[in-house]
Order: sequence, then structure tokens, then C-alpha cells
Amino acid sequence: MTAVTAVTAAPAVAALTDGYGRRARDLRLSLTDRCSLRCSYCLPAEGVTWLKRSQLLRADEIVRLAGILVGQGIERVRLTGGEPLVRADVVDIVAGLAALTPRPELALTTNGVALARLAGPLAAAGLQRVNISLDTVDRGRYRAVTRRDRLGDVLAGIDAAVAAGLRPVKLNAVLLRGVNDADAATLLDFAVARGCELRFIEQMPLGAAGGWSRAALVTASEVLSLLGRDHELTPLPDRGAAPAARWLVDGGPAAVGVIAAVTEPFCADCERLRLTADGQLRTCLFAGTETDLRTPLRAGADDARLAELMVAAVRAKPAGHGIGRPEFCPPARPMSAIGG
Repeated sequence: MTAVTAVTAAPAVAALTDGYGRRARDLRLSLTDRCSLRCSYCLPAEGVTWLKRSQLLRADEIVRLAGILVGQGIERVRLTGGEPLVRADVVDIVAGLAALTPRPELALTTNGVALARLAGPLAAAGLQRVNISLDTVDRGRYRAVTRRDRLGDVLAGIDAAVAAGLRPVKLNAVLLRGVNDADAATLLDFAVARGCELRFIEQMPLGAAGGWSRAALVTASEVLSLLGRDHELTPLPDRGAAPAARWLVDGGPAAVGVIAAVTEPFCADCERLRLTADGQLRTCLFAGTETDLRTPLRAGADDARLAELMVAAVRAKPAGHGIGRPEFCPPARPMSAIGG
């Protein structure tokens, strides 16, 4: 693997504050659009056109752009994809990000397939937390949702993450009506038994074309109703800018979260930016526009110029995603190409 040189974040040119007074503190940083699974709510079974290798940011470019954003006030960096662990240099990227000054909190979202092998090296490189996608613990239903028979690898990855100290380990689940919605309570019991925190995420209009409908959505209120059949849930206050509303399970200390991005949007408190694997800065998951950072970066722009582009993009951030409005249009990119 190629070593990544540590970078000291450039001094802030201006705060990353948008026109509605929201300050960006959280960066979702995609490493690749490729994935080792084909989840039905994210990717089609076949025929996916991937980004070319030359289009992807190199490890040094990723660390440099992240360093500039940290210099503008980003405090938390989450590595995403696609599946970030398919990149051979993922450990080097984590090490480069961990060497930034000031050092951001470092987390990673993964499908868990390769985590048993990489949890230890990632933790040693500076990764602090991990989110693992797990939509069911039933092997047959897992295969139906992901189109791959890899549940055993994911379960081993969860155990490895716990053993490596990547805590809290959070498990992300998307419920699909008539497919795995009956697994809600089973997933919660699984997470609680392992000291993990489960988070249910409402399915969003970001997957394969034609694969989402509002009528088929398993809503946050339905999730809570399903869990309430077997558990007592007590709402926790002070959510802040976090995407998940949280409840204590049977009095605690275990908790469960629900991200209701569709039915109860939290855009007014959003602190997130997204940098795609090909170097496009997005201020909203559902944004119709992007700011190209890769082209000026490779053309020799200095850090001050790149920071100006970042600041301008954030100032133009929309008020909200607009799901449910007549004018709403899903982004042209699928979730795997945007980064979660």
C-alpha cells in the first residue's frame, strides 16, 4: 500500500455556514462507488456502470481535501461508499486522516463483509467508530435483500469490530415491506445482546430506478409500533443535529435509533456535507447540483482557492430535500455513487 503523508489543515478562510445559519461540522467522505453487495434498495442486480479508476480521488487527494474542510470547521469525518472496505488503501487513508491537525473524529460505514479482516488494522490506524449495515439476521432473507450469501462474514465482522474497540458499534437496518419488516424486534434483540446500538433508517428514493414508492415505505412510526410489541421504549431528549431520534430499550442502558428522513425530515438542523469518490462536494444528499473539487485540485489550485469553492457551495445549501413536494426530483446519482 502507498503511504499517505500527514497534512496539517489549512487555516479557515471562512466558517462553513449556509444561508440558513447552519454550520457544517460533519463530512461524509465516499471512497468508492463500488460495493460487494447488491442490496435491492440501493443497486440493481446487474448492469451497474462504475466510475473509472482515473475518476476516483487518490488517497493523498482525499486527505488533502478533508484537511482543508477540517480547517474550515469540520469536526467529524465518516468514510462511506459504495463499500469503503473494497479500497485496498483504506487503512492508509484512515491513518492520513487521523494525522490531520486538528484531528477529526473518525468513523466508517460498512456492509461488514470484509470487516473481520480489517477491524483491527483500522482501529490501529485511528478509526474510532463503525456503523455496519444489517437488515436481517435470517440467512435466507439476507440473501434476498443483498443478493449475496454473506451473512456469516458480516456477523464475524460485527464481532471483530467489538473486539477491536470500535465503539459504539452501530447497526443500520432498512426495513422493506413484506421482505424483512417482521425482523424488527429480532434485530433489536440481536443488537442489545451484543452491546451494539441498532438504528432503523427509512428507505429513501435513492436506489435503482423505480425501486421506491412512498406507499411501500415502512415508516418510523410503524417501526416503533413493531418494536413496542416486545419492548418498552422511552424517548431520549436532546437529539441536537444527530439524524437519529433515540429511545431507551426497557429502561436502558441499551438504546435504539430511528432515522425518519422521509416522514420527519431534520433538514433544519443538518450539519452534513458529502464528498463523493470522484471529488464532487454535495451539500445535501438529494442535491441537484455538485461543486467539482477534483478538476481544480488536479489543475494545481492552492488550498485557499479550494476553500473558497467549499465555502461558496455551503452558502448555497438548500433549506431542505423536499421529498413529498410536487417539484421533488431524486438525484441522478444512486446512493452508492453519492456516499451515505
